[in-house]
Amino acid sequence: MVPYKCIIYGGVLPGKCFVIQGVINPQAKRVGFSLRHKTGIAFDYSPDFDEKVVVRNRYEDGKWGKEERSGEMPFETGQPFLVTICCSSDKYEVFVNGKQVHTYSRRKNDMEEIDVLEVSGDVQLTFVHS
Repeated sequence: MVPYKCIIYGGVLPGKCFVIQGVINPQAKRVGFSLRHKTGIAFDYSPDFDEKVVVRNRYEDGKWGKEERSGEMPFETGQPFLVTICCSSDKYEVFVNGKQVHTYSRRKNDMEEIDVLEVSGDVQLTFVHS
């Protein structure tokens, strides 16, 4: 069921990985994978199918940061996907269908405060491991 939210007990420590499996809806516009905390979003990973780009960003103090849009668009509408987000001490590494496609430098220092994984948008989930 989307939007999907789950609690991350103990926060996001280095070495923590999240696995999200599902199918992108055939008429999809946007999908979002977010690592959230009480006051914002530490990491937002959003495939945009109209622009054919994956936007990476964060939301802090009531405003969005500088978007990152480089790299490939590894998702296709109507197709299954397997996303793995791995956290290290300085970045998030994103793998789609087994291939590393993006990295995003970690900008939130208090990783233990990141306590929610959220999936939203035009997607059907089949499996989530946090």
